[in-house]
Amino acid sequence: MAEVVGLTLGGAEWTPQFVETLDAKKCIGCGRCFRVCSRDVFELVERESLNLDDDSDDEFEDDDPFGDDDDDDDGFSDDTSMVMSLKNRDDCIGCEACSKICPKGCFSHMTADAA
Repeated sequence: MAEVVGLTLGGAEWTPQFVETLDAKKCIGCGRCFRVCSRDVFELVERESLNLDDDSDDEFEDDDPFGDDDDDDDGFSDDTSMVMSLKNRDDCIGCEACSKICPKGCFSHMTADAA
């Protein structure tokens, strides 16, 4: 089956690359993808709600990697860390703006078959 192909304003063919997955384990919750997406494909969710915490691949072994914040008075807590999630994947137009702006390479994309 043929892939979906579009045309640029200049008439050149262009193959959209639609969001396939978002690796929430890599996501730092910066919101850049959310801001560049014009189609409401993403939403910010609590990391805890996605059950991503797996001690086997933590970068640091303890909750306080710098050893200087015993009282957690800075207002930041791992319990409330946020990450992006796919909200309306079917609304993606395949522009890849999310992937281009993501500093952590969280996205994979795919082509789509023409109907």
